Amino acid sequence: MTESAVLLQPAFILQHRKYRESSLILDVLTRDHGVLSILAKGVKKRKSTTAGLLLPFAALRLSYQGHSDFKVLTACELNAPPQLTGLALFCGYYVNELVFHFLHKHDPCPEVYRLYHQCLQQLQDGAAIEQALRSFELKLIEDAGYALSLDCEAEGGKPVCKDRRYRYEAGVGLLGCDNGYIRGDTLQALQAGTMLDGVGLAEAKQLMRRVLDDHLQGKQLKSRAVLAKVIQYLH
Repeated sequence: MTESAVLLQPAFILQHRKYRESSLILDVLTRDHGVLSILAKGVKKRKSTTAGLLLPFAALRLSYQGHSDFKVLTACELNAPPQLTGLALFCGYYVNELVFHFLHKHDPCPEVYRLYHQCLQQLQDGAAIEQALRSFELKLIEDAGYALSLDCEAEGGKPVCKDRRYRYEAGVGLLGCDNGYIRGDTLQALQAGTMLDGVGLAEAKQLMRRVLDDHLQGKQLKSRAVLAKVIQYLH
């Protein structure tokens, strides 16, 4: 297999891990090539000028080369520095972990790149963090091929009624029931992307937690536990 070079590809770092003494392996979300693992050689050396650029939530342009399963970083440019702080920062790590788990490596998904970038901007704004997360979760699973139908019941296809209550059952979908934890009007608002009230946000969070857990199939999100502790501390 021949090597191929990619120049100045827009990207965000999802996570990184040590490789030997002076290098890092970066898991990145790229605009045109999906999620990749890239070896950044020697960036932990004192004289390296690249290490200070390789930050989570920084908009980067990366150049790399190598075989499909093994890329080596050749250059890095900073397009925009990271802007997340406080609660938004921890939410960002949660978003990173979701992207890493839901996208297959080397699967081009420019719509997820745009969705991710938009979510970071909304988190940075800080005005509607919960709304931003619920919207991101819903659109991510759709773009990853696990679209969730919020406008009709799984059994019989009956349209969702705003005055009825529903629950989500793994492997089945939405079911109408008197003791359901989410109202029909919340489902309609979530589907339309309109703003949710406090009760609606709580209901949507419970729904998306169950949907995500269904698709994660037992995988635990480390950021979720950390985020829960941060929220509890702040309140």
